[in-house]
Parts: sequence; C-alpha cells; structure tokens
Amino acid sequence: MLERYLQAVRSDDPGAEEPAATRERLKSHFPPGATRRMTQLGLLVGAALDALAPTADDTLVYATGFGESRALEAYLASFPTPSPTLFQTSIHPSGAQQVLIGRQRPLREFFPLAGGVQLTAQALLAAFLAPTPRVLLCGGEERATWLTEHRVASDRTFAFALALTTASTPESIGKITLTPHDSALASVSSAPLPLTAFFDLLHTRRAFNGLAANGLSLKLSWT
Repeated sequence: MLERYLQAVRSDDPGAEEPAATRERLKSHFPPGATRRMTQLGLLVGAALDALAPTADDTLVYATGFGESRALEAYLASFPTPSPTLFQTSIHPSGAQQVLIGRQRPLREFFPLAGGVQLTAQALLAAFLAPTPRVLLCGGEERATWLTEHRVASDRTFAFALALTTASTPESIGKITLTPHDSALASVSSAPLPLTAFFDLLHTRRAFNGLAANGLSLKLSWT
C-alpha cells in the first residue's frame, strides 16, 4: 500500500471558455508579455501551479491525455500561409513547463506523462514513488474542435494541481491511497479511472474508493 497526504489542491473548470478569454482572465499570474505565446492549457496549469509555489526541492509530475490540441488546430487553420506565432505556440513546451520556464523556476525532478488508458494511475504512481518530501502533481486538457471528432483530442478544458507529502501535517486536507489487488477480482466492466474523472473528484472534493487501473485500487478521502 502506498499513501500520500494532500496539502493543497487547485482546479479550474472553465467550460467552453475560449483561449483568448482564458488569457485575459489569468494574465495576472504571469510576467508581463509572457502569455502571448502560451497555450490555453499552459495558462490553466500554470495558474494552478503558481498557487502551490514550486521550489527547487520539489518533484513535479505532469499528466495530459492529448496536450495542446487547440493550439495545434489554430496553427493548422492558418494554412496555406502558416503563422510563425501559431507555429511557436503549437510546439511550445508542455503546459507545466511554460510557467516554470517563464519564471525560471528550477525543479529537482520533472516527469511528463501523456496518453494511455492508465494515465491517472501512472501519474499517481510516479508521484508516490518520487524521493522528495513534497511532490506536485498537475495536469489537464484543452478542448479541441474538429480533432475531437477524430478522437485525437479532448472534448473538455480543465486543469488541476495538487501538493502531496509523505507525512501528515495540521494543514493536510485529505489522503490518497493506492493498493494492489488481484486483477482477476475486478469487474469485467470496470475501466481505469480517466484523467477527466480524477479531475472531477478533485474539483468537487468528492471521496472515491474504486479501480484506478488494472491491479490497482485508489482511495481518495477528504478531511
């Protein structure tokens, strides 16, 4: 059994908010001029991470199923005269890296994870196995348009960041436990917990006790 204590959670569920509106809403979290080439996911994750004040002693785990899909769509839409600015945005570092680079914040370790049906469980395992006393786990998605129709992009925009520690403190707000189980006992209809569902649990502060991935159970409790 592995367990970590929740010290802080930040989440953002902007619904159908357009990237320009997100940029205007969150620009105060970033240095002047920094948001011009940031993606919507970078803005959302960056603002959430900013509230947790990453330090050089932290490990950061970043999880996303599809990454900056909306930014890629915008660049492709600029053809046949491709936009240099949109090109730079579409190949920008990950959502988590955008804010860290802009603020020149060092980290002890950084683990970016993308895609896969067991993404949530893999991200949690990476966070739980990190050697640092505090680990920051963040992630999210950008809502795309036509790429979603081909199932290669998310149909929701959201972001989250949480701080996990190995020891409980008076400021702890919850606990996450991972427990191995016999996969043969799992229901045939059970499916790994998707990143969107994990986000919803964090955003609404709901408890959970169920399957995280094949052979792994997740328990989330709040104080």
